[in-house]
Amino acid sequence: MKKIILNSLVLLSMFLFSACSTKDYKLFQTETKKGENLTKISLPEYESEVQYENKIAPNDRLSITVYVQSGQGSQQMTSILTSRTDNNLTAKGDDIGLLVTQKGTVRLPLIGTVEVVGLTEDEATAKLIEQYKLYIKNPYVKTEIKNQRVIVIGEVKKPGVVSVTNGTMNVVEAIAQSGDLTDLAARDNVKIIRGDLRNPNVRTIDLANIVALNDSSLLLRPNDIIYVQPRNLKGYNKAFEEIMPFFDMVSSILNPFVQRKQILYDYE
Repeated sequence: MKKIILNSLVLLSMFLFSACSTKDYKLFQTETKKGENLTKISLPEYESEVQYENKIAPNDRLSITVYVQSGQGSQQMTSILTSRTDNNLTAKGDDIGLLVTQKGTVRLPLIGTVEVVGLTEDEATAKLIEQYKLYIKNPYVKTEIKNQRVIVIGEVKKPGVVSVTNGTMNVVEAIAQSGDLTDLAARDNVKIIRGDLRNPNVRTIDLANIVALNDSSLLLRPNDIIYVQPRNLKGYNKAFEEIMPFFDMVSSILNPFVQRKQILYDYE
């Protein structure tokens, strides 16, 4: 009986190892795979994504700073308004900047309420400069969206929220900032979820196949969700973990009988 159990475990182990291949760990391979439901992005779509600029949306946080010349003929600029919080608040992890209301507006000194939703950083800056010209001579305005981020979940070492600090990010950068993929990650089945979660746009990309990347796009937009799916091996491991207590129980029950049979056999 013990031999039967041992043989079963050996066969199960062989099955698990056969499901695992070094190819599953490699990225940017040149072998093509058949039967994959990958999302193809046309060249015009890709060029549009390259030129994409994030636009201000409700609940965004804006850092707005207004400068004026220090004196007549002076090239030195002095800040007369900054929306940044003090260092103590920032150190505590509080958001910095002004909150864009659900109506898409921010309220600023001198010019009052200004609608900024749907504008890029440059467009918002140009609009604020025109508004401040009514009160200040030669104003200079700096506008930044401070809460741009993407979300990385699934089989990465450090899942969570990744800040977009340079205005743009791609999938490889987001995964790198999440500590890289785990050993159980399905590198050929990475999902990018974009838009309203009630009706999202879902893309599937294959990081293991560099040929497939020619027809896809790794560029991300703020609030995108990157989901790295697990390989089937994770399901096998989970099933093995769940069934092992049963094998242990059966083994403990049968062990006295097996030992008794062995003693009788030795006696004979």
